[in-house]
Amino acid sequence: MDLVFRTQWMVTPEGEVPGCVGVKDGTIVEVAPRAMELDAPHVVELAADEVLLPGLVDTHVHVNDPGRAEWEGFATATRAAAAGGVTTLIDMPLNSVPPTTDLAALARKRAAARGRVHVDVGFWGGAVPGNLGELVSLHEAGVFGFKCFLLHSGVDEFGHLSPGELADALHQLHGVGGLMVVHAEDPAVIERAPAAAGRRYADFLASRPREAENAAIATVIDLAREADARVHVLHLSSSDALPLVAAARREGVRVTAETCPHYLTLRAEDIPDGATQFKCCPPIREAANQDPLWHGLADGTIDCVVSDHSPCTAELKRLDSGDFGEAWGGIAGLQLGLPAVWTAALERGVALSDVVRWMASAPADLVGLRRKGRIAVGHDADLVVFAPASSFLVDAGALHHRNAVTAYHGRTVTGVVRSTWLRGRRVDGGTPRGQLLVRGRT
Repeated sequence: MDLVFRTQWMVTPEGEVPGCVGVKDGTIVEVAPRAMELDAPHVVELAADEVLLPGLVDTHVHVNDPGRAEWEGFATATRAAAAGGVTTLIDMPLNSVPPTTDLAALARKRAAARGRVHVDVGFWGGAVPGNLGELVSLHEAGVFGFKCFLLHSGVDEFGHLSPGELADALHQLHGVGGLMVVHAEDPAVIERAPAAAGRRYADFLASRPREAENAAIATVIDLAREADARVHVLHLSSSDALPLVAAARREGVRVTAETCPHYLTLRAEDIPDGATQFKCCPPIREAANQDPLWHGLADGTIDCVVSDHSPCTAELKRLDSGDFGEAWGGIAGLQLGLPAVWTAALERGVALSDVVRWMASAPADLVGLRRKGRIAVGHDADLVVFAPASSFLVDAGALHHRNAVTAYHGRTVTGVVRSTWLRGRRVDGGTPRGQLLVRGRT
């Protein structure tokens, strides 16, 4: 072994235990009781207030590079990820230009990332009108699955699928075992809702009702059942949809779901009018909607918690006017997911091992990353030294995100990432050592 971590508390698949972790050539080669006192040339002795976690896996990140790198880029996004304990992220096919909808665009995406990433990065492909013939080649090129929308995506270059087009795509992906991840909001329901305009958050919330998610998720489940395809519901915010997902899974439909830190920790009633840093789609909903999301995580209806980091420039957030109809919709939270969720988990009596499962092993399992998300022999030595009782005040300007805008600014959160290690090497934000991941080879 060339590196050993010794700790009074670590989160492993067997539970929260004291122990030692031995590393050789970037791989975990031994997980032993603390009393064994493994030795190596380099020993990291954790302090009494620190816990060793597996690196988090965030499967829902919009890096926006190339094309909109002023919103976020690979260097800044991956520094932010490491600072938040994320050692692997999967980049969404939008809002980069071009979107990742064919092999040429995937090559450009990889070229933009190569040599600039501080954590490991993989890529989603996109499913849009007219690219059905590209899906198999993108799958074979190693994307981790395909993202689609059922309504306007927010950018014109990434079109949305009709139910018929989604059905065709699912049939094609069934043949190769591909995964479709879906932004599930129904355009007809939103068309009937009040238009989003003005400074009142209540008006914006009314423009994206729960019914839009519920109807779209029901459609996705029906199409997945008919095609026997794997589907994953992105950023679930409507707790009303949980019984639909649970019933479908009991029936054998291959559907999974995620939610996000902002849906678990922020509440509509607390959002001031004009505070467009809180705008996202689907929206942050009422307090009464939040408890069932936590229950859905506890009972396994919701599989994982990921950031949906969707940043933009401060100007696009329309912070000057506070107009929710005009502002870009997206929460910048890549660096803050772990402390935000852990703060709320503490208040609810939820164990750190549950948070780690939702934010590390479950996302890794979703996309087939067999060496990520766990402190276990044979896994990459992607590790996080975390101080679960320490608190800090979030300052948007001190984050590694490219733009100093976040819905968490000014909030006190508990849980400090003191260091992050990628394959046994500490991430210092200087030399980028992340790898570009290919599905099936990691």
